[in-house]
Parts: sequence; structure tokens; C-alpha cells
Amino acid sequence: MSSRIEERLAELGLTLPAAAAPAANYVPWTRSGDTLYIAGQLPFEDGKLEIKGQVGGAVSLEDGKRAARLCALNILAQARAALDGDLDRVTRCLKLGAFVAAAPGFAEHPQVVNGASDLMVEAMGDAGRHARFAVGVSGLPLDAAVEIDAILEVR
Repeated sequence: MSSRIEERLAELGLTLPAAAAPAANYVPWTRSGDTLYIAGQLPFEDGKLEIKGQVGGAVSLEDGKRAARLCALNILAQARAALDGDLDRVTRCLKLGAFVAAAPGFAEHPQVVNGASDLMVEAMGDAGRHARFAVGVSGLPLDAAVEIDAILEVR
């Protein structure tokens, strides 16, 4: 049985990947009451880090947006794992925290992160509208172009 979120993603031609295992000494998610915290997700696709490097340098703005979109798909995959496969238990995306590996002088971090924000709204409707931050950094783990974490409200 698929959730409303997965049905909306299917209409967009997207499917959720399997939730990735953590790469270091942390857990992929934690829950406290009705709040689900998803650890930072990288732009993995089919088990491979898809977009590497600094946006505004080797990585174009469009590829940066695609990286953010992949991060959002991986966030939803982690949420599905945390909720025993039932994404219908997600009631709202509260916040996204995004880090963009940025070339010197690049200042369009919000446009990059729109790739993730847009996906959340496409997948969840108004419940996908969220607070967020978008910060540029010199580098990220595994040379990823983007890393995004999330706070979700669940039931």
C-alpha cells in the first residue's frame, strides 16, 4: 500500500529510494513525541552520490537544485523507514536545514535549496510548506554538493 505522498511522487515520475544507512557514528533519525528529526541527507541516487563539488564552480545552479531535490527524496525515504513504511503518518514538514557547497562568490543558496522545498510542497501540498535555512559552506562530506536535514511533525 502506498501513501498519499508516494502517490503524488509517482504522478511526478519519482519513486522513493531505500533509506540509506548512516555513514558514521549517528542514527538516521530520532523521534520525540510528534516530532521526527531526520539526519542530514546527501544527493544519493541508486546508491551512488550523484552530484559532487561546489555549486557555482564545477556544479551548475540547475544541478545544485537537482541535488537538493535528491536530498529531499532521501529525507522522505528516511521518514518512511522511521514510520514503519507509513508516510501517511507525516502531518507536516516543519523545517529544512540546508548546506550548499559553494564556490567563492556564489550567493544563490536559496535558489539551490528551492529544489528541496519545491519537492516537499509537490509531495505534501500545503503541509509541505516549511521554515528553513540555506547556508553556503566550503565543503561537505564525500564532496557532496548539498546536504539537507529535516524536522517533521508526525502522528
